[in-house]
Amino acid sequence: MNRRQFMKISALAGLAVLSAPVLRSAWAGRQGGSSMIEKINKSDEEWKKLLTPEQYDVLRQEGTERAFSSELNKQYSKGTYVCAGCELALFTSDTKFDSGTGWPSFYAPIEGHVETKRDFKIILPRTEYHCARCGGHQGHVFNDGPKPTGQRWCNNGVALKFIPA
Repeated sequence: MNRRQFMKISALAGLAVLSAPVLRSAWAGRQGGSSMIEKINKSDEEWKKLLTPEQYDVLRQEGTERAFSSELNKQYSKGTYVCAGCELALFTSDTKFDSGTGWPSFYAPIEGHVETKRDFKIILPRTEYHCARCGGHQGHVFNDGPKPTGQRWCNNGVALKFIPA
């Protein structure tokens, strides 16, 4: 494969990724580019005082916890999952499902409470999502979830708190 062929294939792959249903859905209703959620801005030192080292790594440094390490992975009581950084409600228990991946997974977030961006950390593009209020990294969204959305919002358990109903 020569350079020109590689560039064409790369451009076509990029277009396919950008037109994926997950992006259309994740960006739906975000015309104008901003959330209606009031933002929280803190310094790294302030975040380090508020969060455990594990929470800081995931929420502020975009780390990933070990699979099957979170108690929230098997939490199926009625309630709400909130951001561990600012307690903005991100998911309801009604949208949670067992993905078998080792991380808490949901088929849809609470509308307007997460924001997405492209992530190329493993070379292949992925859709990463963050809390709309504090910008805390939560996880990635994939197109292999159950109906009705077909999406899997794969979340780091340490980035969430569960509030029982």
